[in-house]
Amino acid sequence: MQPTQPMRSTRNDPLPPTTWGRHTLTWGAHTYLMGIVNVTPDSFSRDGLALDGLTPDEIVSHAVEKARRMVSDGAELIDVGGESTRPSAMDEPPLPAAVEQERVLPVIRALAAALPPSVVLSIDTYKASTAAAALDAGASLVNDVWGLRADPDMAPLVAARGVPVVLMSNLRGRPRHDPLSDVLRALAGSIELALDAGIPWERLILDPGFGFGLAGAENLTVLNHLAALRALARPLLAGTSRKAHIGLVLGTPVHDRLEGTAATVAIAIAQGADIVRVHDVQQIARVVRMTDAVVRGRLPTHEEVAP
Repeated sequence: MQPTQPMRSTRNDPLPPTTWGRHTLTWGAHTYLMGIVNVTPDSFSRDGLALDGLTPDEIVSHAVEKARRMVSDGAELIDVGGESTRPSAMDEPPLPAAVEQERVLPVIRALAAALPPSVVLSIDTYKASTAAAALDAGASLVNDVWGLRADPDMAPLVAARGVPVVLMSNLRGRPRHDPLSDVLRALAGSIELALDAGIPWERLILDPGFGFGLAGAENLTVLNHLAALRALARPLLAGTSRKAHIGLVLGTPVHDRLEGTAATVAIAIAQGADIVRVHDVQQIARVVRMTDAVVRGRLPTHEEVAP
């Protein structure tokens, strides 16, 4: 079965809002910022909080402080992950679900209690058992880096829980032909899995998977043609923050890619991205505001303008 929903052709043809529980994401009005909270000791971006020497309570405290700062700086979604998805992790055994849950569940519970109820808490996992436990703990969105392909229980779980899911194109280990067509094909396949499981069309969000099987300049090709994915008629999430293709161009280490990230975020929004997933929320929020003013004609209110 192939997706049969209406095509999304232009930015002036906005998608209906996604509503569930107490949350509504209104597509086209502005770009949403998703802040990243990694509870890992081995994050590629070196921002993981599960570091040697910190107690579990200290990790939770740092995560809450970090998320509060992100929300204050403009994040409307917070994505919590407990397993590194760096490229070399593909050659390692998967992190046991029990370990992943030991890392993320206390953080999600604390964030659910500490953050405004309007903030969407996302669990970054491809394991259905972790997603279920995280939703019970206060998360309200699932971000699956394998696009429902890694765990056959994930799609039925998302359907049963009535929450949105981010379907990412993950080309690692898959036959390759052309980067853009490969991404489109992978996303179409994940959409089919979702619809077959009973996940409503309006609760699907698509991520082209920058860095996940796209090699070097292929990421730039997909970014430059991101608007082609709007034909799938679902909101787009772009996660370019600090990725290796930025280092390839600028020759900078992972902690020194802010300007490159800013450039890719601006281009992604111009190409149709609805959500940008970033580490540096304060700085990228300014990029988003400026780009939205140009691309969407969204001028800030007096309350949003700093004195």
